[in-house]
Amino acid sequence: MDHGLTCARRRVDHGIFGYSDVKEDYVRAVSGWFRDRFGWATQPQWLVRTPGVVYALAMAVRALTEPGDAVLVTPPVYYPFFSVVRDNGRRLVQSVLREENGHYEIDFADFEEKIEREQVKLFLLCSPHNPVGRVWREDELRRIGEICKRHGVFVVSDEIHCDFAFEEHPHRVFLEVNPELADSTIVCTAPSKTFNLAGLQVSNIFIPGERPRAAFCREIDRTGYSQLNALGLVACQAAYETGAPWLDACRATLRGNLDFLRAFLKERIPQIRLIEPEGTYFAWLDCSKLGLDRRALCDLVVSRAKLWLDAGAIFGGGAEQFERVVLACPRQTLERALTQLADAVEGLGKAKKGI
Repeated sequence: MDHGLTCARRRVDHGIFGYSDVKEDYVRAVSGWFRDRFGWATQPQWLVRTPGVVYALAMAVRALTEPGDAVLVTPPVYYPFFSVVRDNGRRLVQSVLREENGHYEIDFADFEEKIEREQVKLFLLCSPHNPVGRVWREDELRRIGEICKRHGVFVVSDEIHCDFAFEEHPHRVFLEVNPELADSTIVCTAPSKTFNLAGLQVSNIFIPGERPRAAFCREIDRTGYSQLNALGLVACQAAYETGAPWLDACRATLRGNLDFLRAFLKERIPQIRLIEPEGTYFAWLDCSKLGLDRRALCDLVVSRAKLWLDAGAIFGGGAEQFERVVLACPRQTLERALTQLADAVEGLGKAKKGI
């Protein structure tokens, strides 16, 4: 990423950090990334920039539904999905993912029944799915599209983790699979997870339909937001233009961390089950065999192991016995964390035996 760093340094040295906007080369960099890595052709007019994907989800909920309307989510899911619905006065409807033998799937019968019964207006799709690590197959994405089209449901697809799908589970952009839904779909993307740029606050939201795009932009205007972080725009362009080799090396490191985690659990903490991820940089761990309730599991992780993980309860869907672990860290950090967890679990076992 030397060229990208040079561009960023040049912008810093320029010394003026007032309001800024993008030029054509920014749009080319963003569209080129999705064309080259996902085979998805976009149009410049589709692109709307926001400070973050969660902000975009909230704007979509406000723009495309009315207070009291039903919005569907599929938990266990990234917890802001709940708040952007509830905090905007919409009605949250949940179709819980079905887990069988460590594999999560959409319960399509329940999914469609909830849409019909609750008169759902909008579906928030998490693709790849955080925290369970599913990368939805083409047939699954197509079935989602068919159901939503049949019932007039708008789809907002959060694809912020698209760059972290494993090779054997390639990510497919929802609109690339369902181009006929261009007028009723928003695709939310950002370089923030991929290149660790979240604090620079830039995301790229693709809205092909003119009417939903205009409604979305009106909601942004109502919040008083205008130009994005000037350095965020520079960083995004630099990353998409020159960051592919770095990302490929990063993905290899993440795969190595996952392999290490899997082997460590088998050797030291066999009571904890890894839900094999197909993408993202998270590990979703089933701790139910530890025999602890929610409070005791929290005490084990925080007070005994001295770790700050994401408790499964915040993701909904009956995931109180799960913990989410971030694999995007140096190997020594991961090893230290897992060792502390293993020691805590072994200490718990000794305490139960009165040793």
